[in-house]
Amino acid sequence: MTENELAQDLTRNQALVLDALADAGAPLSAYSILDRLRGEGFRAPLQVYRALDKLQEYGLVHRLESLNAFIVCSHPDCVPHDSIIFAICEQCGAVTEFADKAMIRDVRKWADAEHFHLTKSVIELRGTCRRCSAN
Repeated sequence: MTENELAQDLTRNQALVLDALADAGAPLSAYSILDRLRGEGFRAPLQVYRALDKLQEYGLVHRLESLNAFIVCSHPDCVPHDSIIFAICEQCGAVTEFADKAMIRDVRKWADAEHFHLTKSVIELRGTCRRCSAN
């Protein structure tokens, strides 16, 4: 199923949460999403969390573990979502999503060697982006 087909099948709440994240252009916590959507009838965190769970399942949204926040997937149709890498700027908060096949291969190789059943890997790199480093 393509991203466009999936977007047509979203519930109202899922579409609103996805739009709120896309409009933010930056990671948002579930409570920040709730605050943005109160005017749309959202009253409880559970409404946001249910929508986020489905959006993650569909590969449209990622959870940034270290920030306890969510971000729209920048390329939902081109990489497996069980292994993803994020570079997070500690100055401006910019998040870059990428998939480095060699890094992912090395993580899986380690897991196999250790007989570790890997279900998901999220690598978060923290530092300063090019723009902030230039300032």
